[in-house]
Amino acid sequence: MNEFELIDVFLEAFALRPPPAGPGDDAAVLPPTPRAQVVTTDAVVEGVHFSRRTFSLGDVGHKALAVNLSDVAAMGARPTWALCALQLPVGVTASEVRALSAGMAALAAAHGVSLVGGNVTRGRELSVTVTVAGEVPSGRRPLTRKGARPGHRVYVSGPLGSAAAGVEVLSAAAARGPGPVKVERAWDALVAAQRRPSPHVRWGLEASRFASSSIDVSDGLVQDLSHVCDASGVGVALTSGALPVLEALLLWCESERDVLRAALTGGEDYVLAVTVPPSRCRAFERRLSRLGFGAFPIGVVTKARGLTVDGRRFEGRSGFQHFGEGSARRR
Repeated sequence: MNEFELIDVFLEAFALRPPPAGPGDDAAVLPPTPRAQVVTTDAVVEGVHFSRRTFSLGDVGHKALAVNLSDVAAMGARPTWALCALQLPVGVTASEVRALSAGMAALAAAHGVSLVGGNVTRGRELSVTVTVAGEVPSGRRPLTRKGARPGHRVYVSGPLGSAAAGVEVLSAAAARGPGPVKVERAWDALVAAQRRPSPHVRWGLEASRFASSSIDVSDGLVQDLSHVCDASGVGVALTSGALPVLEALLLWCESERDVLRAALTGGEDYVLAVTVPPSRCRAFERRLSRLGFGAFPIGVVTKARGLTVDGRRFEGRSGFQHFGEGSARRR
């Protein structure tokens, strides 16, 4: 395929608006809006975020959009449109491009996201860079990392550590030898958390009614909450027994210490962590419960700077970093 044939194949899976609102012009034309807009961009890169042996191309397309939707959700915004820049290796086939776009398009449709444009280029490895914009509901402000105050409670929107364990499951399966990677059914939930995370968009929208600060847990709970602490000038005291984890994680890990390490530093769970003033906690929990969502209290914001777990200051590696000491590839 040439470049333009490849673009046509990729776009087949999406419900597109005609240009200039959708792909097909030099730039997309977007309508003005009176509401606050948030915009984010992120990439998933072969050999860093995934391996072709352990991820399908549908998984790659899904995750490339999901990680950006999670950022928009953390801001308390509703995602509206996306751009997609593809770097594809020579020899990519039409069926591979369709699989990649199908994974992304299904998630976009589920969240009402319009693909309005993008780019394609040739490269040695597969890379998918997505930009997503979201709209903050009328009468609200975007949630940020600055706003946590001593006494505010810390909540997360879902289980922790699953995606990190999913990496270990997939690595162990791949190490058995060449050929298709097979995973035991007992670990399906861990693998799904790694391959196809579910961005908590609706949860973030509801949380924005009550929360004082927010962040998505992409690089590890400790590392991401530390960003909130730095921005807000506070600390956080976590209770290890309150951290929500899947039963599969308990079965996979060899010790309670391994479970705690995964939950605190594993990363890529793409759940949301928010702080809520005490006066709003009951209403927040009741609202989420009525909608069928979990809201898991895991700690409290403190005046003393730093992060503690069960009263002890956290020491050691706090999460994933692309650069610097210990920045080994994830996959």
